[in-house]
Amino acid sequence: MNELSGKVVVITGASSGFGRGAALKFASEGADLVLGARRNKLLKQVAAECEKNGVRALTVECDVSDQDDVDALAEAALDEFGRFDVWVNNAGVAAYGEFDRVPMKEHEQVIETNLLGTMYGSYAALKHFYERGEGTLINISSFVGEASAPYHSSYVASKHAIRGLDMSLRQELEAKKLDSIHVCTVMPTSHDTPFFEHAANHTGKPVRPTPPVYDPQRTIDAIVDLAINPQDEVTVGTAAKAGSILNKVARGAMERRMAKKVHELHFGQEQTARDSSGSLFKPMASGDDVRGGWLEKEGGHTAAKVAAAAAIPLALAVLGVLKRRTMGSRESGRAA
Repeated sequence: MNELSGKVVVITGASSGFGRGAALKFASEGADLVLGARRNKLLKQVAAECEKNGVRALTVECDVSDQDDVDALAEAALDEFGRFDVWVNNAGVAAYGEFDRVPMKEHEQVIETNLLGTMYGSYAALKHFYERGEGTLINISSFVGEASAPYHSSYVASKHAIRGLDMSLRQELEAKKLDSIHVCTVMPTSHDTPFFEHAANHTGKPVRPTPPVYDPQRTIDAIVDLAINPQDEVTVGTAAKAGSILNKVARGAMERRMAKKVHELHFGQEQTARDSSGSLFKPMASGDDVRGGWLEKEGGHTAAKVAAAAAIPLALAVLGVLKRRTMGSRESGRAA
């Protein structure tokens, strides 16, 4: 019997990207769904696809930056199913541009959606899980929630905060010895979703994902697997895993590398773009699929080829730093 069969899963940001993909994957595993997003018409299409698997899928129009909306999402799940077993805080937005060129209202909206939206969802989920004595909370942070990158500073800040929030929540669970309640953090790197199309943009250039760009199915599979096999943190993407190591052993080198890479990626383009608030304050009609088409735009490279190409220099950088540190330790030992 499938371990997710008959489970009830709540997902925010379920109209596209990871959220839509996770909904379809959970449905294929036999889970009933409660789907939240601002684009209700699109949500109903996702629900109809899910229900082809013989499961039930409830849709709730929900702006996660509004706590009343998030509370209503939880209440709808309880009214319809009497419980929920898994809650996935997936909804997220970004504003690209130099920090002082992005309007402060947009920075605030990124924080309200990403961080406060995750806090509202976590609050509703854990309240129910404490009552039941079990449940799994899955929050989507990012690789830049562990490391960093320039030109989307409020997004980076929000993802660091989500990771910190989850660490604190796990400590509370540990102190209370509640080992049947889990808080999981997913940290993807760039994936081929509509996220970048939806981002606010004040760079004067088109927003592009920082390569390597991965197939979103990787993160979708990680989310669903966490519902079965909970882990504290999962980093998705070979380059992100190598970058995570480099960030630990040589943070300065990692910051310089990301600064150069992201600056050249955005400002090295000839094409220009107008300032836009993207989907920060109201949803966009476009970008309604799991994928965003970025892999095709980058010349049709497969995720595996692109990932391998980017991971090699990162791995070499890590090895170089470790080698220098080892040699330095040996020299210090000899001097002593």
